[in-house]
Amino acid sequence: MLSAGRSASTYRIVSYFEFEHLPPKLQAASKPCHDLAHEMIEQLPDGPELTAGLRKLLEAKDCFVRAALDKP
Repeated sequence: MLSAGRSASTYRIVSYFEFEHLPPKLQAASKPCHDLAHEMIEQLPDGPELTAGLRKLLEAKDCFVRAALDKP
């Protein structure tokens, strides 16, 4: 849960880190990125660097989830 007073861009991007709707093997790849995103939001102020960092983390999360699709 985000604390009140965050920017609209922070609220928007953090929603893309949700993982509960994914199958278990994809959740395992996605959850660490969700947790890190929330940790960074707790520790850092809103601003362009936080947004950029979250966007890059989101890109990495998407890659990890796609890689997990190939996992037997």
